[in-house]
Amino acid sequence: MRLALEALFADVPAEQVEEARAFYASRPAGHGPAGPGELAEARARRPVPRPADPPAVEETAETAGTRVPVRILTPSDGPPRGVHLEIHGGGFYLGSAAPGDVGNRRLADALGVAVIGVDYRLAPEHPWPAAPEDCETAALWLVERAGALFGTSRLTIGGRSAGATLALTTLLRLKARGAAGAFRGAALRYGTYDLSARTPAGRRIADEYFLRAYAGHVEDRTVPDVSPVYGALDGLPPTLLVVGAADVLLEDNLALAARLSAAGNDVELRIYPEAPHGFTGHPTALARTALTGVEHWLGERHTGR
Repeated sequence: MRLALEALFADVPAEQVEEARAFYASRPAGHGPAGPGELAEARARRPVPRPADPPAVEETAETAGTRVPVRILTPSDGPPRGVHLEIHGGGFYLGSAAPGDVGNRRLADALGVAVIGVDYRLAPEHPWPAAPEDCETAALWLVERAGALFGTSRLTIGGRSAGATLALTTLLRLKARGAAGAFRGAALRYGTYDLSARTPAGRRIADEYFLRAYAGHVEDRTVPDVSPVYGALDGLPPTLLVVGAADVLLEDNLALAARLSAAGNDVELRIYPEAPHGFTGHPTALARTALTGVEHWLGERHTGR
């Protein structure tokens, strides 16, 4: 069997691919902080997040005595028809939910859903398992309270980069509780799913500082709560995987797609040509096309189509 990678590319206009190629050729490749000093500098340089209009409501999700801050954006023009739990990226050691407010506002109004951002604890101050514990708390809170709080129990989950990893580990934690079926879909953008460096995909990022900050103390990083590609992946909701063809995590996403499919799940993989890690946050038409595709996919989960 001969399978070309190009056969898996998302269908996008040629002019968008050319624009993306020129855009990435004109800018230096990005990289994450390489140690504690660079991490402190990166945190200090982060700009004040732009507020959404209408703004997010700050709330606390609580279940079984565990609490985590969340940011809630509801549709501007009526009651929500569903609820989407969005987990921010940042290598487990950067970021917060607030910078996602503008994008989450757009999603809330485009789909008519409530969007919940999770302010999980960050490494290295709070290494694994702090972040998955916080995300699980927010997810269980929605499973238990979405109907009463938002008038709907249609739930989806998503995230980008580390947020995609945490979204998948959250689903595995919910599966262990028999609650993964409460979510109708998972939209995962360029996550990292092997943090153990045991697979060829995992070895490509083995020297990254974020691994040491988040899980350097874990003796066996093949545990699914750290590296979800090693988990029992059957019985999960429909999953959309979005990744760029130039992303260092492409092979990781290919491996996860294969494992999800082999486990009997409904999985769709969309690979975008010329796109590196984090591309949906860049000012290109290709990024807008990818984001619109994610919105449409999530919309289908919330309408039942």
